[in-house]
Amino acid sequence: MDTPVWDFVQSYRQAGPRRFHMPGHKGTGPLGCEMWDITEVQGADSLYEASGIIAESERNAAALFGSGATFYSTGGSSQCVGAMLYLCLTNRPAGAAPAVLAARNVHKSFVHAAALLDFEPLWLWPEGESRSLCACPVTAEGLEKTLNALPVPPAAVYVTSPDYLGNMADIPALAAVCHRHGTVLAVDNAHGAYLRFLAPSLHPLDQGADLVCDSAHKTLPVLTGGAYLHIGRAAPAAFREGARAALALFGSTSPSYLTLASLDLCNRYLAEEGPERIRAAAGRLSALRGDLAGWGWASAGTEPLKLTLDAAACGWTGFQAAEYLRAEGVEPEYEDRDYVVLMASGSTGEEAFERAADALQSAVSRRPVSRPALPPARGERALSVREALFAPREAVVAEESLGRICGAPTVSCPPAIPVAVSGERIGPEALALFRHYGVETVDVVREERLSVS
Repeated sequence: MDTPVWDFVQSYRQAGPRRFHMPGHKGTGPLGCEMWDITEVQGADSLYEASGIIAESERNAAALFGSGATFYSTGGSSQCVGAMLYLCLTNRPAGAAPAVLAARNVHKSFVHAAALLDFEPLWLWPEGESRSLCACPVTAEGLEKTLNALPVPPAAVYVTSPDYLGNMADIPALAAVCHRHGTVLAVDNAHGAYLRFLAPSLHPLDQGADLVCDSAHKTLPVLTGGAYLHIGRAAPAAFREGARAALALFGSTSPSYLTLASLDLCNRYLAEEGPERIRAAAGRLSALRGDLAGWGWASAGTEPLKLTLDAAACGWTGFQAAEYLRAEGVEPEYEDRDYVVLMASGSTGEEAFERAADALQSAVSRRPVSRPALPPARGERALSVREALFAPREAVVAEESLGRICGAPTVSCPPAIPVAVSGERIGPEALALFRHYGVETVDVVREERLSVS
């Protein structure tokens, strides 16, 4: 597959022009990569008005992912989340509400977009018992019940899948419910760009989603910040037509050309050896997952390239298990009180898998520890998200926040169920969660702002 962006950068460097343009490093510097870092010089195209080499590269990506259209982001999936929500709200069908029904374990960028776009989220709460704020299981039956109870359909339904612990939603069933109710399904697939290249594909695009964002840098060989905004083949044409403007609304006018070049080169990887390497890594991790029980470990989640250790079920805290792994030369992606997450990719070598296996096999088993199942805090809405995030705020000790209005969303990690969302009044359930997750301070709206209003 051709790589028009990378080819242009190479030819520009080899031509050796005197760089009387941005960036200020002029192609030299201590990092060694400055020679490849350019701006929108003649012929380089422009990300948000792309009609040349960037547009050509994006068409290559769309063909690889089987999308109706694919657009690049250098601001990660955070930029794409805002763009997806903007597209849904500004192109909603006649009669649809200017609201988004979202599974509560959203990334912070969702809450920030709610403030900037001035809409109120409607929440889908986790069904059944969940021991982590990272997870928010939602079934098609639960979604159907919620949509039936609404007077009009929302502009979109929004879910995070896979979540941070590797749990995957039943996207085909959720998409079918959404389409039956005349709304669209938007999926934060930040952790799952590689899912398209399994056999069969598990990517949300192939399972009926209308809008999908992928953080390419999380699981593919792309520089940090590289991401995709995918438009489903059956999605409204207005989504494709408005995508660049939507991304520009949430992005910098100086996108990283290094990141764009890495997205371009990733197309060649995905057209050639990438799928085989991704499938091999998924098989290797599956084998490792199968060995865990014999070594005294329990695991959670079903995502093929994520290994989530249920440390608490094995007598550890997640923090203790993570420190043990680090001492054995294995750096995890994430840990909290209960879980440790290891992420693999097509670039994970056999030596790394062997090191992780040796460390897990050598661990000393312990008796499981009991864990309380703490329900999410359903705070009373006192202000809109926009009002709370734009109001004067202050940090207070978490134990002293009872009754105060949350300013910035309080989460244990992104994406996760916020203990409190901007504009919600903090209640006793939230205080219990603050204690459980070690949250010491909370951002709240200043009380003098409330007395003035």
